Amino acid sequence: MTAPSRHVGGTNGFPLSAPLLSVENVTLEYQVPGRVVRATQNVSFDVWEADRFILLGASGCGKSTLLKAVGGFIAPREGRILLDGHPVHGPGPDRVVVFQEFDQLPPWKTVRENVAFPARVSGHLGRKEAAERAEHFIEKVGLTRFADAYPNTLSGGMKQRVAIARALAMEPRVLLMDEPFAALDALTRRKMQEELLALWEEVRFTLLFVTHSIEEALVVGNRIALLSPHPGRMRAEINSHEWDLTSGGSPAFQAAANRIHGLLFEEAGADGASHE
Repeated sequence: MTAPSRHVGGTNGFPLSAPLLSVENVTLEYQVPGRVVRATQNVSFDVWEADRFILLGASGCGKSTLLKAVGGFIAPREGRILLDGHPVHGPGPDRVVVFQEFDQLPPWKTVRENVAFPARVSGHLGRKEAAERAEHFIEKVGLTRFADAYPNTLSGGMKQRVAIARALAMEPRVLLMDEPFAALDALTRRKMQEELLALWEEVRFTLLFVTHSIEEALVVGNRIALLSPHPGRMRAEINSHEWDLTSGGSPAFQAAANRIHGLLFEEAGADGASHE
């Protein structure tokens, strides 16, 4: 499938178009016993259709809180979030979240039932169409042989494949992923990253992905927002496609990782945000 026309900085041959998702000067707060915590401060970024947009930062930078706000689970204290030009008010099937926890799958449902169920009960699809779409995405994530298996018989990586298939079966406008591979071992994590990219090449969904791993951000994303902590502010936005990152061990990849590390940590005392 050919990627939709979209803005990627205005210098790479793509026509300019309106962003699919806009986060505009968003400040987020949440309550803890005895005080209010400010998670983010005036964060702004745009996501275009078929982007693989990464929110990258250390613990405490508000990246997961931002993802929840895009999902409609948290309302901004200040600013606004727009999807297709309309303000986000509450959760909806146009934004589906894949979490890192494996307990999101009802254990009494088979893989097939787990994938089909959300699309059917939301009223998004009829029973027959939901079942057909479930079969389609189960095949896409390589679990056809395990369609009748229950979650307790699956490995962690396989459970995340089920969660991804279930999310894509909803055909969301934006797929939200909150450190989905963090609980996996290193080898399985890299395999899941590669499988996610292969799936994106075929389906071309729009992805908003949270991670604290610089390497994962460079592998998965085509655009990376760097967030400074306490509260989270935009440190920089990077178009990772500007580097030739053909191998995780290449000098170019390491140079990119070092540059991002510097922006996140060595320049953490600098004011404002920069763009590359």
